[in-house]
Amino acid sequence: MYVWPCAVVLAQYLWFHRRSLPGKAILEIGAGVSLPGILAAKCGAEVILSDSSELPHCLEVCRQSCQMNNLPQLQVVGLTWGHVSWDLLALPPQDIILASDVFFEPEDFEDILTTIYFLMHKNPKVQLWSTYQVRSADWSLEALLYKWDMKCVHIPLESFDADKEDIAESALPGRHTVEMLVISFAKDTL
Repeated sequence: MYVWPCAVVLAQYLWFHRRSLPGKAILEIGAGVSLPGILAAKCGAEVILSDSSELPHCLEVCRQSCQMNNLPQLQVVGLTWGHVSWDLLALPPQDIILASDVFFEPEDFEDILTTIYFLMHKNPKVQLWSTYQVRSADWSLEALLYKWDMKCVHIPLESFDADKEDIAESALPGRHTVEMLVISFAKDTL
């Protein structure tokens, strides 16, 4: 459990948009150490952190990050992608869903999008702000987004000062190729 390069880029995007975050309902999925979610909470957003319900140590890491950052009030929930659970059903509508490097294993993409699709139905105007590290040219997230009636906009890293090898005095993202996407429903309303 450590901060991945994508988390630093997503945190930079949040920082760039920090004035729009107060009062926003934000869910971070696959949060791990929760850098983006913690930053959003520090900027005034109402944040819920989540990681796999099947990995209790990941949920504990989320809680520890909250404690270390003086945010003990943040809710941490176990969500397993592609599974319907009481915790998933109980989530309130979100304005923004954060996902840092969750598109890691192609066999998980469908389960992730199933969960996102469910959450988008609670608020069809929700946006998924996602960063991922380019690891292979053999898969396309955009084809799956089309299948799920979603669209994405690629956000150039230079548009929010994330096109450097180091951001905010961190050696991350280094030389990793990181992409930033904003994903939403393909239609404005359902």
